[in-house]
Amino acid sequence: MTSLEKPFRKTGAAAISESPLHARRVSRRIMVGPVPVGGGAPVSVQSMTNTRTADVGATLQQIAELTAAGCDIVRVAVPKQEDADALAQIVRKSPIPVIADIHFQSKYVFEAIDAGCAAVRVNPGNIRKFEEVGPSICQAATDAGISLRIGVNAGSLDKELYERFGGPTPQALVASALKEARMFEDVGFHDFKISVKHHDPVTMVQTYRLLAAQGDWPLHLGVTEAGPAWQGTIKSCIAFGALLAEGIGDTIRVSLSAPPVEEVKVGCKILEYLGLRERKFDIISCPSCGRAQVDVIELANAVTEGLQEITAPIRVAVMGCIVNGPGEAREADLGVASGNGKGQIFIKGKVVQTVPEDRIVPTLLEHAHRIAETMERDGKVDPNATGPVVVPITGHDHGQEHAA
Repeated sequence: MTSLEKPFRKTGAAAISESPLHARRVSRRIMVGPVPVGGGAPVSVQSMTNTRTADVGATLQQIAELTAAGCDIVRVAVPKQEDADALAQIVRKSPIPVIADIHFQSKYVFEAIDAGCAAVRVNPGNIRKFEEVGPSICQAATDAGISLRIGVNAGSLDKELYERFGGPTPQALVASALKEARMFEDVGFHDFKISVKHHDPVTMVQTYRLLAAQGDWPLHLGVTEAGPAWQGTIKSCIAFGALLAEGIGDTIRVSLSAPPVEEVKVGCKILEYLGLRERKFDIISCPSCGRAQVDVIELANAVTEGLQEITAPIRVAVMGCIVNGPGEAREADLGVASGNGKGQIFIKGKVVQTVPEDRIVPTLLEHAHRIAETMERDGKVDPNATGPVVVPITGHDHGQEHAA
């Protein structure tokens, strides 16, 4: 079996364990490789590869991209034998802990453990004859010193519970989770976290609140099948914001119909804006309104596009009128207050130059890159820092996608 003692990159180094909004819920701690989950540990960010796991090269490439975006833990699907056969090589070369996602075939659980996976996601409701193999799975996980994730999605709720509660209600999902938890705890296994996902953020929040009050298990938050990038981002922000603001949640996965790296960027930014991770690169821009004397939408998109590779923790303000513009620009590390065909460029609250409108974007980009280079040279940039979240924003008439 591959040793778990390997030099994983500590992606959570800049994370914060306590929220400024609410004391964290008390939960027990489990380990996913070197990443602690629960017990007051910083909230970790997860994602899942969408490559064929058997394609080791493509899977490792995607894991590298997720790691660079700030992912702490990665999950890979194991639907076939060829995927199980690839796990050992993936685990050996992955810079972050790997969780095997297992459904239906219990033999893959044991193969994933033997391959050295940091954890295994198991859905007892769809593992054949789980009552028979469950104790053996727990023993194998105990012997390997790894944790498990259990839980239920609305789409895979046990038929009996579905009929009893009239659908995937919060009460039904919690009843299912408690039933699964007892299966493990009855044989003395406690190193697991629980998820109770639903596609509706209100139902999801209600479900996790109910479950959080029932025990001290670490909780994996997720809005399942959240939808395309813009819709899924909104759903996840609503649900995660509500729960994390109450201190509920120990690890998160944003589920988007988008490249997995976008899930990680959104997840990291949610934690940053909730005060659970140090704030990284940030763009402030005003809404478009009748006071604006420049095209704020185009200006903000162009600046964001030009700075999407910046990882230095600088705040850039792009403002379009004289009402709030000068004040907001002064509060940022770098900013512009635009109007009357020109833009005032601010650095650390001081006007450094005034440029014509067609020079605003290139001037801001020049200053931003210069500031970032200085911070990098001075060792002020976290090597795990991420750039801005990228979500599709439709321009006026051209329908292009921009970073945001």
